Amino acid sequence: MSMLIKKPTGITNYLQHILPYLQTLKPICLASEKYYLQPHNFYAISERLSPDYGTKGHFLRLMWTQFKLPQIYQKLNLNLIFSPVPEAPLYSKCRSIVMVHDLIPLRFPKKKSPLTPYFRYYIPQVCREAKHIICNSKATANDIIDYFSIPAHKITPIYLGCDPEKFKPVKESEKSDQIPYFLYLGRHDPHKNVPNLISAFAKIPKVQNYQLWLAGPGDGRYTPNLKRQTIELGIEKQVKFLDYVSAQELPTIMAKAMAFVFTTFWEGFGFPVLEAMACGTPVITSNVSSLPEVAGDAAILVNPHQTQEITDAMVKIINDNTIRLNMRNLGLKRAKEFSWQKTAQETLKILDKYL
Repeated sequence: MSMLIKKPTGITNYLQHILPYLQTLKPICLASEKYYLQPHNFYAISERLSPDYGTKGHFLRLMWTQFKLPQIYQKLNLNLIFSPVPEAPLYSKCRSIVMVHDLIPLRFPKKKSPLTPYFRYYIPQVCREAKHIICNSKATANDIIDYFSIPAHKITPIYLGCDPEKFKPVKESEKSDQIPYFLYLGRHDPHKNVPNLISAFAKIPKVQNYQLWLAGPGDGRYTPNLKRQTIELGIEKQVKFLDYVSAQELPTIMAKAMAFVFTTFWEGFGFPVLEAMACGTPVITSNVSSLPEVAGDAAILVNPHQTQEITDAMVKIINDNTIRLNMRNLGLKRAKEFSWQKTAQETLKILDKYL
């Protein structure tokens, strides 16, 4: 529960939405008092185990998981640990079920990153010792099998959900008071493929009539290069760097976009694609990893390595009202196939089996 943080990520989003449904099991939730959402069956832990405290927070959490959690497990006479991330005590008597969201640090390793040994040595052992593994897509399940040699019968893919009360369409009249914009949401890490997106946007005919909004936290390692790229391409006035967008602002920004463009090289699930479809916003996304699983036939799928394909998809959205309307309807229909209730019910089946 240390994944409940100030600026929610996909993992925090997952945790917040399934927690209420798990109350039928009467779980004891280990969380800091600062972030805890459910007031009953609560056991307080230090808030310093949170990602809000950076690398130090991660290190403290791993030490706490290895040495303190087994003591709590024994003290409270627990039978099973359910971890929303692939972390659990190793070489202990603790029984665990863990959630794996993606193995991106193994697909796109970074030199000197602490995530590389974390994913290469710690997570595989956690998965081997876990009673069962839940993941968020078939693509992630295949990665767990391929990278860790975990048997398929030990893994259950469970798709994530979306809040239809929060992510929903806006009236067309609400879009008319601004320059049409394409929206990207996410970090600026290399595997997110933002340079190719910027290059593709720059090739749109009469690009000055449109904008590209990049929503997501800036990163000193990558963001300056992206800003430099926009200047070199002469589109710095058309590209807006929004930085982190709050959960309150995001649905409106997403619903008013001409299209959502998410042409990353790899995703464990791809929350923003589902959220954009729920808003009735046309989606352009990659034809790799979990993204076709989520989008189905409700998006334009492109090769993320081919900038011309991305450009052509954006031009298609600009020029064809029929395609925009068709994609809006297909997206709204597709989004209804995903729900947090369904995610929680399938998760409960797994937990019940091992309790």
